[in-house]
Amino acid sequence: MKVLNLYHSTTGNTARVAETINKAVRELGHEIDAVKVSKDLEADLLSYDVIFAGSGVYQWLPGKPMIEFITRIRKHYVDAGEIIPCAPRRKGRKAIIYCTYGGAHTGVNEAIPAVKFMGQLFDHLGIEVVDEWYVVGEYHPEKYRAFSTTGRLGDITGRPNEHDLREVAEKVTGILRV
Repeated sequence: MKVLNLYHSTTGNTARVAETINKAVRELGHEIDAVKVSKDLEADLLSYDVIFAGSGVYQWLPGKPMIEFITRIRKHYVDAGEIIPCAPRRKGRKAIIYCTYGGAHTGVNEAIPAVKFMGQLFDHLGIEVVDEWYVVGEYHPEKYRAFSTTGRLGDITGRPNEHDLREVAEKVTGILRV
């Protein structure tokens, strides 16, 4: 199985989740291309069986580099005729969309738009989005630290923690064994 883990991380929270995904995939004996989104990234999404795509959440959306990548790659696939009305499913192709978020104001509701935004690219390509993961992550930089202890989610200092990352690894195993 050919697997891609495409992610953006500003603070390191999403990178920790991405590293956990990479390790779990390798332990199951699969190849994985782990790619941090960059300005000039080109990726052939249609050459993968399973794609993990993740970002931190910034004002209800993925990070700017992820938004720019999705916008650019979507245009590429539209121009190539790969995105068509009714988005017929591509047999055997799956995507898992994940994010890290702090949810200081409204909890997980702050993260849902970011995951839905990222997932639409894959759905429009006919790649089935089989799961969405919302992983709590503490706030960075220092000027936002108070949100890690006073927000709606309570004290989220140190997250994602080992328990959070173990859950991610278990989910990876469950999805790839199916």
